[in-house]
Amino acid sequence: MRVLLLGANGYLGRFVADRLLADPAVQLTALGRGDDADVRFDLASGSPGALTRFLDAVHPGVVVNCAGATRGGARDLTRHNTVAVATVCEALRRSGCGARLVQLGCAAEYGPSQPGSSTGEDAIPRPGGPYGVSKLAATELVLGAGLDAVVLRVFSPAGPGTPAGSPLGRLAEAMRRAMQAGDGELKLAGLGVQRDFVDVRDVARAVHAASLSAAQGVVNIGSGRAVKLRDAAAVLARVAGYGGALHELDGGPGGRPSIGHPRTESDTAPAAYPYPDGCGSWQQADVRTARDRLGWRPRINLEESLADIWMEAACRI
Repeated sequence: MRVLLLGANGYLGRFVADRLLADPAVQLTALGRGDDADVRFDLASGSPGALTRFLDAVHPGVVVNCAGATRGGARDLTRHNTVAVATVCEALRRSGCGARLVQLGCAAEYGPSQPGSSTGEDAIPRPGGPYGVSKLAATELVLGAGLDAVVLRVFSPAGPGTPAGSPLGRLAEAMRRAMQAGDGELKLAGLGVQRDFVDVRDVARAVHAASLSAAQGVVNIGSGRAVKLRDAAAVLARVAGYGGALHELDGGPGGRPSIGHPRTESDTAPAAYPYPDGCGSWQQADVRTARDRLGWRPRINLEESLADIWMEAACRI
């Protein structure tokens, strides 16, 4: 099976590449902007025609799109998350390869959820920020393109390679600094937020399964269990061997920004959202569709994911 992987150098793309390369039946070609890509191509600025010619030459059976941006202004997010996907869809429509498209979406497309609920694929999306809007627009392009396509809506990925600027990455870095300085207490904000964390290696398994399946439409990829960031911090402290006290600060107006947000010029500036995805205080995936249509279940628990995050943070100088 010939697979064309877009965004192989990204956080999720690296693990997807490893998973696909481990399958002896897969012949993998990576397309991206980096020098180490098999083929250099910028989806946000390249033409559909150029990509069509490449598809016709390589003739993949599956195209996996892990490319995109998680940070930046609305213009950049639209270019890399929406315009780029429009290019992919148009190229696939023009090409004679007939490839199946596996698009990585995200839970930010749903926006805030009712606390205690599990979000199914039939939920009406109400993204709370430009990132979620740009990813939802991409999903709608894929679903409306008339292709053999599936969109995996990935909830909160965790595990090795977690970006240092993400909420769990910032949490690990704050703990590392506290231990290095010998601080007996760690003060953090925004720990009441609850998210559905799923390990990146389980996400890669889901992409592999989706590539081989006939499933179409949207499929949620998560653990099916919401976890408070406060509880994740406690697990991380146990894994790290941090014996200090964890104190939660008020992250509301006039308080410090939540741990999920970059520091601004003023530490007293309120955060735009209690968590940087614009999804409010709660998200939990209904993962029955992934089980029924992909034969997929998460295997790696959050403690193992956090242990890997801590190992990388502890090695940072």
